[in-house]
Amino acid sequence: MQSVLLPLSRSPYHSLRMTYCYRSLVSALQAQEHTVRVSGLSTSAQAAWTFVQNGTTGIIGLELMVVSPTLAIMFDNGGTAPLRINGYIPLGGALWNMETNRASPLDLKTNGFCASGGFLSNGSMVFIGGGFVNPGNNVPDEDGLTSIRVFEPCTAPDGRNCTIFDDPTLLHLAESRWYPTAIRVFDGSLIILGGASAGMPFFKTRPVNNFEFFPAKDRGIPRPSPLLTRTAPVNMFPRSFALPDGKVFIVSDSQSALYDIEPNTETTPSSIPNSVRIPNPYDGAATLLPLFPPLYIPEVVACGGSTARENSRPFRLSTQDLHRISGIARGWQVERMAEGRTLSEMVLLPGAEVLVINGASTGYSAIGNVRSQCTSPSLTPSLYRPSAPSAQRFTNQDMPRSRIPRLYHSAVTLTPKGNILITGSNPNWLIDSTTFFKSGSMPQLRSSELRAEHLNPPYMFVDRPVLKSVPTRPGCNQTLSVAVSIPAELMFPRFKQIALMDLGFSSHSFHSSDRLVFMNAEVFSNRTTLSFLTPPNNRVYPPGPGWMFLTIAGVTSEGVQVMLGSGASPPLPNQGVPIVPISA
Repeated sequence: MQSVLLPLSRSPYHSLRMTYCYRSLVSALQAQEHTVRVSGLSTSAQAAWTFVQNGTTGIIGLELMVVSPTLAIMFDNGGTAPLRINGYIPLGGALWNMETNRASPLDLKTNGFCASGGFLSNGSMVFIGGGFVNPGNNVPDEDGLTSIRVFEPCTAPDGRNCTIFDDPTLLHLAESRWYPTAIRVFDGSLIILGGASAGMPFFKTRPVNNFEFFPAKDRGIPRPSPLLTRTAPVNMFPRSFALPDGKVFIVSDSQSALYDIEPNTETTPSSIPNSVRIPNPYDGAATLLPLFPPLYIPEVVACGGSTARENSRPFRLSTQDLHRISGIARGWQVERMAEGRTLSEMVLLPGAEVLVINGASTGYSAIGNVRSQCTSPSLTPSLYRPSAPSAQRFTNQDMPRSRIPRLYHSAVTLTPKGNILITGSNPNWLIDSTTFFKSGSMPQLRSSELRAEHLNPPYMFVDRPVLKSVPTRPGCNQTLSVAVSIPAELMFPRFKQIALMDLGFSSHSFHSSDRLVFMNAEVFSNRTTLSFLTPPNNRVYPPGPGWMFLTIAGVTSEGVQVMLGSGASPPLPNQGVPIVPISA
């Protein structure tokens, strides 16, 4: 292993861990299942990671976000989807019922193809930007380049009568943004980063190299970004993370920077070792690792991407080395991944592991006449265990293989049930039922994928802890006692984790706003009461919706929906108490 030291910051309690993966081949593509033991159970109790195909989504679920205990929202280009409203083809929106595994249409006015989104502090889900007018659609549409669409909290479990506001004449961005990133920050608003003002199938030649906010700051005038300017055109969907001091860490092309919102300053960026390129169109995955009390030291992992230059051949467009920053002042470290991946996505799991799923061992993000060359799909997920010894952090041992390739325009999310929902895959502008591709020993497969799929962790098949009577609107730095039910077969919970999670918005190999904050917890000896301390302030966990999960001895509860903070509209003032370094 080789370590590369790059000074990034002098913050006393910030570190960043960056992890990249390079090229490797998937050796077997047939679906299979394995049995793995869940720790804490009796030796007779065994359960396995399993893939299950559940229903069809009606549209290509290329953008995906959980919006309630029973509903996830999906977006697509629309126009040729089989989902209908009284025979009428809606434009690219659907609600997925996680109880029935069925989709119901949402009718958008503007094209939300290749956009971003997130929650505000008041619980509104905001869907930002999108594509241009597509004359190939079967329905008239308006371009979504400046659109701000709002899906208000919907209490109907089946999504009945849920609607989305979409009128760019009344609510719109200052800039046109196709392929932007939106993340929630400390005042409960969204920062919107980058994108393009015009369409191209591969490199976007008209990048928008600035930031803006929703609700607007600075009278709506965007803020220029030196990092995005330097790294164009490989700066689409810049991988961006709200750190627990309020700064935003941004990865664009093979560089990174810290952006401080309040003084509007960027640090001198650092280069990623080996010049690995992370954002679209090379689409490496990245996530902020779980934050632990008392210091909530941030570590960022990026996995995948490419070292290729613009003239590289497709079979060279993936990576397998793994770079890790385990302290900003100490810089980057290099590790190895289980296999090379591109177009994959990283999903935080409540037990502190990270799932790496979807994608391929070769290829890149492209549609239309620029073929992505993803002929070697990665069908076996991997787990990244941040606390394991460095040579043992990545594993795909005992992980099942899917029969459904998930390549460009696929999406994935953790659900409130604790399993993983996987949708989409489409290298075409619209749904194409006539184009096939052949991969290894697999039969010919349609390149436009409408099947939904779940990946079930082993804990889905055993008795699980249950969180009860959790307050719906906890505040920052608040001690709470809640009722719990702990299965008798679980060992006494010496090891317990209660996590507050933002499940994020999935699009183009990036889970924007995906976040996991652990809270100090104690289970009383009667095993019926749990006491825990909520995050100290609104920078550790930005105010807004979240899900609480309890994990005991490797077995995770279903999630309970909460709203951290008052639920008021942004911008909100600072809340709670600051993080105090140990040396203070």
